Amino acid sequence: MRKIYLAILAFVTLNAVQAQDSPLTFSGYVDTYYFANLNGVSGAGANLGASGFERIFDHNANSFQVGLAQLMTTYEAGSVTGVIDLTFGNHADLGNYVWVAGSSTGMAIKQAYLSWAMSDAVSLTAGTFGTNVGYEVIDAPANFNYSLSNLFGNGPFYHTGIKLDVAPTDNFGFMLGINNGLDSKDDFNKAKGIMAQVYTAPVDGWDLYLNYYASDEGLDGATEKYKWFDITTSYQVTDNFLVGLNAVPYGSLNDGVDTKKWWGAALYLNGNLTEKFGLGVRAERFDNSEGGIYLIDTNGDGTAVTSLTLTGNVDITDHLMFKPEVRFDSYTPTSGFQLVDGDGAGKNSQTTIGAAMIFHF
Repeated sequence: MRKIYLAILAFVTLNAVQAQDSPLTFSGYVDTYYFANLNGVSGAGANLGASGFERIFDHNANSFQVGLAQLMTTYEAGSVTGVIDLTFGNHADLGNYVWVAGSSTGMAIKQAYLSWAMSDAVSLTAGTFGTNVGYEVIDAPANFNYSLSNLFGNGPFYHTGIKLDVAPTDNFGFMLGINNGLDSKDDFNKAKGIMAQVYTAPVDGWDLYLNYYASDEGLDGATEKYKWFDITTSYQVTDNFLVGLNAVPYGSLNDGVDTKKWWGAALYLNGNLTEKFGLGVRAERFDNSEGGIYLIDTNGDGTAVTSLTLTGNVDITDHLMFKPEVRFDSYTPTSGFQLVDGDGAGKNSQTTIGAAMIFHF
């Protein structure tokens, strides 16, 4: 059983630089981008608003940027596979935003885990690995759109712990796991995060994942209980057209007094127009009006956003992608405003236009 996150492992395996019979494979990528913000703002953080989560990675406007460089090593030794997945650059630091305890080398670890195939149907994984929640991933070559959704930006990203995958058939499986908590390589309290997933393929070409995650992140006896219910699904309608959906029908934060909820949904329509060129549309609504998660306005209150993204995907060579993209975000703040223009005036919408170049191997 595999979530869409682990589609990356298939992607890098197909593109690995390796000897034919070698158990060791190397893969990786580097991406660079440029986005102009039509609100007339420029520089570091120009695409961000009040909370710092309006754009999760591509923060800078009107500036050539290197997003992320990745090097992934996989070694297979019988029934055990070891993975060391290192990332460097602006997006790598942002992806590890919670864990900043002393070691700069630790910030480079995106994944580092071992997986033991106990049988053909059962595997045990331990270490740091990507979350089971969500449709999009940190790795730019694996996503159709370059800029990331609000659902992705509000997490989770990764976990450190142990999980058990059981796949009795090709069309059904489930996963259970425990970990140190939300986006953390260390545990800051006694509580453990709980993760679960059910996978099914109702018909050929249709993959459906039902995900759950919960963790108490409270410190010094305080309560800070997060909870996600997540649906991730895609249907390959034809060889050249895919429909995807990511939805969080219920997310919540309970602080011991109140429960603040959020929800969101993103629809993906991706089509190949030629062998080398495709277009993808992402339409998303994310509602954090109660302020349960990160997206907030200038007064610190919750907000909601509707986003529309159009991305082209050009395969220049087998190892080089070009992704032109235009994105529009419209916010509905609870009290204040969300953004500013070049004159410092409050704004509640923004349009960005630009492109990314991605080399992968």
